[in-house]
Amino acid sequence: MTLSDGTGRSRLHHYGPWILGGGAVVAGIAYEIARRHIVSRTDVVYFLVLIPTIIVHEVSHGVVANWCGDDTAKRAGRLTANPLRHIDPIGSVLLPILLIVTTGYAFGWAKPVPVNVSRLRHPRNQAVLVGLAGPFVNVVIAFLAGFAFRLVATQSVRDGASLGQWPLLDLVLFFLGEVNVVIAVFNLIPIPPLDGSAVLERFLPQSALATYYRLRSMSMVLVLVLVFVAPGVLDTIFNHALQYWGNIVL
Repeated sequence: MTLSDGTGRSRLHHYGPWILGGGAVVAGIAYEIARRHIVSRTDVVYFLVLIPTIIVHEVSHGVVANWCGDDTAKRAGRLTANPLRHIDPIGSVLLPILLIVTTGYAFGWAKPVPVNVSRLRHPRNQAVLVGLAGPFVNVVIAFLAGFAFRLVATQSVRDGASLGQWPLLDLVLFFLGEVNVVIAVFNLIPIPPLDGSAVLERFLPQSALATYYRLRSMSMVLVLVLVFVAPGVLDTIFNHALQYWGNIVL
């Protein structure tokens, strides 16, 4: 989600060079992956589940913002299931593929949905609703996928078969639940630009907001530190959340 003053609008053709360049890099990586046989069927399914999940997360911000009076995302053509309107060549394709290949895990983002907080009917309160919309939708999908997995899981899966031997439907539902848990929990961390920062911002006194906005522009560094420098912290958080999810639905 991108907070803005509503004066600008992204255009798909602005991203043409990025799409072409990113596509060429991805094609090269895909060729090398195929040549070395280093990506499994489960990696492919995980990646294919991850991308639409990120897109749904972003669209939900725009939908709730529209309900609350800000149609910026709607006017920008972002309330759509068309992936080309949401894919960031680096964050949605290249980085997740590289991380899956090198670490077995994926981190990424869609092109943020623009939100003009000043157009909301009750800006400070509804900004929280807009910010939490993405994680909320992820949690709902995670539990629906988990319960569906429990209904359809084959006996071999229940008996502990390796992921590579799971039927495709079982694998998709399991990863759909797992990916949505991870994305919800990650985005609830109260560090801008993650969605949890909307709650932090709401409870800051008005006098502290100017300083907060100045610091917010630099806070992405903290997110990248968490992801690339201190992944053990995130692993601990994710493992607890996934265990809780698994105890309820699996």
